[in-house]
Amino acid sequence: MNWITNFVRPKIQAVLENKKDTPDNLWHKCSGCGQLLYLKDYLEVQSVCPNCGFHGRIEPKTRFKHLFNKGEYALIDLPKANEDPLKFKDQKKYTDRLKAARAKSETKDAISVAYGQIGSINAVIAAQNFLFMGGSMGMGVGNGIIAAAEHAVAKKAPLVLFSAAGGARMQEGILSLMQMPRTTVAVEMVKDAGLPYIVVLTDPTTGGVTASYAMLGDVQIAEPNALICFAGPRVIKDTIREELPEGFQRSEYLLDHGMVDMIVHRHEMRDNLIQLLGLLMKQTKAA
Repeated sequence: MNWITNFVRPKIQAVLENKKDTPDNLWHKCSGCGQLLYLKDYLEVQSVCPNCGFHGRIEPKTRFKHLFNKGEYALIDLPKANEDPLKFKDQKKYTDRLKAARAKSETKDAISVAYGQIGSINAVIAAQNFLFMGGSMGMGVGNGIIAAAEHAVAKKAPLVLFSAAGGARMQEGILSLMQMPRTTVAVEMVKDAGLPYIVVLTDPTTGGVTASYAMLGDVQIAEPNALICFAGPRVIKDTIREELPEGFQRSEYLLDHGMVDMIVHRHEMRDNLIQLLGLLMKQTKAA
């Protein structure tokens, strides 16, 4: 009897097979404090580190689930955009990048729009998805914000927008930049109807998004420690060749300098929106 062949090898094989069956994504390392967190528990608390309070990035469906009453809402169908207007190709074709992003995020583009009830108020919520090509603003995002604005006006409902973007989508060139005036007009349409428009700035909100619809809210809310800027701190530091203030372009810095109205923890966002929307809608009806 060969002891190595008949006993040792089967034991090693069994261990290797069990290792293959073990998922490799059971843990999440916090980007704030570096602590290892059990992924299931981390997701249950909306990707907020229980140790340091660092707010991770979350997808629109998670936001909707925790904002609308009982997690019930209706997704709004968004107009389909021309997927590759410039026939753009860098290291990959733009169409291939879109396919990969859709497979990863399970959304058609970097924004989702939903309608439902928050407290006693019917509201439209538009949420950008940073997991989809860095939440970049292309024609799809522009169409989504316009659809959200039109739905808000039709339903006489306030519009709440959660921004999360690395800026304009370079693969769409000037057509991406044209979304800045398009979305600005959409926001004005909501305001002209006498309806509240609230923006929640999340990490990161940068570039052309910050230069358009993300900074036009009647009330500007930010999540803690979110990067909010046009050009990032590294670019500015390299340009002016000076040390920047601590926390430069983060939520707390912008609150101190009057760029945002309040900073709200993710776990308290729903209650704050209920209170805020109740006050604004009451004022709207009184007017």
